[in-house]
Amino acid sequence: MKLAQPGAEIFVPDGSPLDIALSRTTHLAVGAHQDDIEIMAYDGILACFQNPDKWFSAVTVTNGSGSPRTDIYANYTDEEMMKVRRKEQKKSAVVGEYSVQFLLDYPSSAIKDKSNRSPVDDLKQILLATKPEIIYTHNLADKHDTHVGVAIRLIQALRELKDEYKPQKLYGCEVWRDLDWMTDEDKVPFDVSSHENLQSALLGIFDSQISGGKRYDLATMGRRKAHATYFASHGVDTATSLIFGMDLTPLITEP
Repeated sequence: MKLAQPGAEIFVPDGSPLDIALSRTTHLAVGAHQDDIEIMAYDGILACFQNPDKWFSAVTVTNGSGSPRTDIYANYTDEEMMKVRRKEQKKSAVVGEYSVQFLLDYPSSAIKDKSNRSPVDDLKQILLATKPEIIYTHNLADKHDTHVGVAIRLIQALRELKDEYKPQKLYGCEVWRDLDWMTDEDKVPFDVSSHENLQSALLGIFDSQISGGKRYDLATMGRRKAHATYFASHGVDTATSLIFGMDLTPLITEP
C-alpha cells in the first residue's frame, strides 16, 4: 500500500503481518485528528475489544500540527506537537487493541482543498484493503470544518467503490457538537456503558490535549452520561453511557 504523504505511517499494534491485520478488520473509524476516534467511535472499539472475531482499525487523517498548547507543551513547535500526538495515537491503538492504525499525515488545508485527490485516493486504498462492515466518521453537522471535510472525503471515496466494497453501515458521530438535537427517531444511540475504565484510559492517553488546555476526557465522559440520562423522559435509564450517531449510509447507497 502506497500512501501519498511522505510521513504517512501504517502501525499494526500486535505485530501481525499487514495483510492479515487489514483483512481481519470488521469495524473502521476515520477521524480528522488524534483523539477524535477515541471520542466518537468507542462503540466500534468496544465491539471488537477482546473479541477474536471482530477487529477495529482506525484512520487518523491529519497531522495534528495546529492544536492549542499550554503547560509543558506551551513552547512546543508544530513539528514537536506532531511527534507527540502521533505517539499518543499509537499508544491508544495499543491499549484499545486496534488491528491497524493509519496515520495519513495531511495538513488540514489539504483536506479542505477540493482539488486535492490524494486524501480520497488514500482512503480508497484503505477501504479496498479492509472491506469493513461498519464505518464511523464525523457527522456532517460537526462544528469543526476539518471534521466535516474528512467525512466528505470519505463519502466521496465510498461512492467511487463498487457495491461489494461498501460497508453495511456508515455512521457520523460526535466530537465538536453533539447530536442530541436530532429527533429520537433519526439518531442512532450507541450503548457504550461497558468497560468505563477502558474509555477513561483511551481518552487519558492524549495528555498533550488534556494538560495542553482542553479537558476532552471529562467532557466526553460527561456527554455520554448526560445522553444516557436525558435520552428517555418517561422511563428509567437502561444505559449509563450513550454516544449518538447519524446514519449516513444512504449517502453511499443512494447518492
